[in-house]
Amino acid sequence: MIRVGIIGYGYWGPVVARNFQAADGCQLAAVCDADPAAQARARKAHPGIQVTGDASEIVHSPQIDAVAVITPVWTHFEFAKMALENGKHVFVEKPFTASSSEASQLIDLAAARKLQIMVDHTFLFTGAVRKIRQMIDEGVLGKLFYYDSSRVNLGLFQHDVNVIWDLAPHDLSIMNYLMDAEPESVSATGQCHLNGLEDMAYVTIYFSSMLAHINVNWLSPVKVRTTLIGAEKKMVVWNDLEADEKIKVYDKGVEIAHGQGIYDLLVSYRSGDMWAPKVDQTEALKLETKYFAECIDRSEAPFNDGIAGLKVVRLLEAAALSLKDRGRPVQL
Repeated sequence: MIRVGIIGYGYWGPVVARNFQAADGCQLAAVCDADPAAQARARKAHPGIQVTGDASEIVHSPQIDAVAVITPVWTHFEFAKMALENGKHVFVEKPFTASSSEASQLIDLAAARKLQIMVDHTFLFTGAVRKIRQMIDEGVLGKLFYYDSSRVNLGLFQHDVNVIWDLAPHDLSIMNYLMDAEPESVSATGQCHLNGLEDMAYVTIYFSSMLAHINVNWLSPVKVRTTLIGAEKKMVVWNDLEADEKIKVYDKGVEIAHGQGIYDLLVSYRSGDMWAPKVDQTEALKLETKYFAECIDRSEAPFNDGIAGLKVVRLLEAAALSLKDRGRPVQL
């Protein structure tokens, strides 16, 4: 049984705590938050567990095997480092850290102590992403051409990170999971309107033969969570707001044959059926917390480990540099 302590009980912390409490192989042992109101909520939701305002009580406790860090990104390194130094496995909210240097230090520390790091890239455990990955592995889609995502809504405004660091980690982690190729460069543009942080942005990631484009926005009048994946054989539309048919697969595409001359390209369009494959509706975080316990039991690195988190942080850093230079591509 993996006994878990939670540091941070604000917006996402209660959801993480609930899933660790219910996960097979896990036991919620303690919750920490500096806010007395958050402590009161934790006591009410989880009577009988330890609730404290001092994170050191959790990281030093011999009764705790793993620590979940669900706090602002600029605190991730401090809390995760304390936990690893005290022999605890760590589960860290996205993005992994505030810099690639911090991420590398945590990865090295975990390796030296033979501990596991899992970065909370929750969407990788959704039925939709798992189904898309299955179709890629089985060759249903064929060669991938592009990944195009819109993740926009009105708020929630953050006060410590811009909209790229807040929302783009979802799509960057999904992109890295689905695309086996390594990105080569990043370009980003955006604008500040309200609190001095970019609240809308466009990020483009270049691969050798593919392109990914991500639109993130806190100032949209409507909520959109739509991803298009263009490929050689089939094309996918994933609408995460759709209740039932989250994924639609289109047998559409363009085929080009070469004639005799330079202007003799023969273009034909393929327009076949559309179908919506069945997608597992199990809560993603339920699967993720269970998987975390299994990885600890087996001493196996999860696929959403510190290295996966580092790859996302490097993309975020490159986007930040490009943003300052009005979209100049930054090599990775």
